[in-house]
Amino acid sequence: MAKKPRITVLQPEADVPLERFDAWLREGLRLTIIDLATKDVPNLETIGDGLVVLGGRMGVHDDIRWIGEVKDLIADAHAIDLPILGICLGHQLLAEALGGQVSVADERGPEDGPVTLEWLPGAEEDPVLGAIAASGAPVPMSHHDAVTELPEGATELARSQTYPNQAFRLGSAVGVQFDPEASPELMQYWWTKEHRTKATTMLDRMRAGNDRTEPACRSIAQGFITEVLGNA
Repeated sequence: MAKKPRITVLQPEADVPLERFDAWLREGLRLTIIDLATKDVPNLETIGDGLVVLGGRMGVHDDIRWIGEVKDLIADAHAIDLPILGICLGHQLLAEALGGQVSVADERGPEDGPVTLEWLPGAEEDPVLGAIAASGAPVPMSHHDAVTELPEGATELARSQTYPNQAFRLGSAVGVQFDPEASPELMQYWWTKEHRTKATTMLDRMRAGNDRTEPACRSIAQGFITEVLGNA
């Protein structure tokens, strides 16, 4: 039996794991997860058949050793049409690596919790985002920075009431500002850590719509698997 294709997952921060995406992606792919706090950014030749870049509380302009290296890797992977999925900080790194711009600590303020997006023309036909766009389900959101300018040639696929560019595609690369990998419990953990409260406000909000949100988010993992399989 042929081996499943293998992708590399870059994890900038221990508190922002692959979480529920881990099991979903392993349904069709093998994963190599790189903890960027302890390991070097891999070479293009070693990342396999696709690349996922996760989120973190640092910013795309921070003076951290790996940020420029990750941007270079994204640009190189995109140049050979390797499937790429950028999530939250990964979405921002993807945008800047391909020529866009990001506003750090944007003056419009943070978005935290379940957010209903406006999906734009072309979203429902996108092979990775089509199912979640059609569902209209709320998505888990936790960010303070924002993509303010998309790379040249990119297609904006979603926006919120506060921010444009919540999802985009450019060739083989897809970026989403929201966190489809995050369960209600992980969203609550982030909320508790940031606000130093024992209140379960975030958990309650996320659980209220999770019967729609979870399968919609799972469809992104399934769509990415399909894209990797088609490209392998």
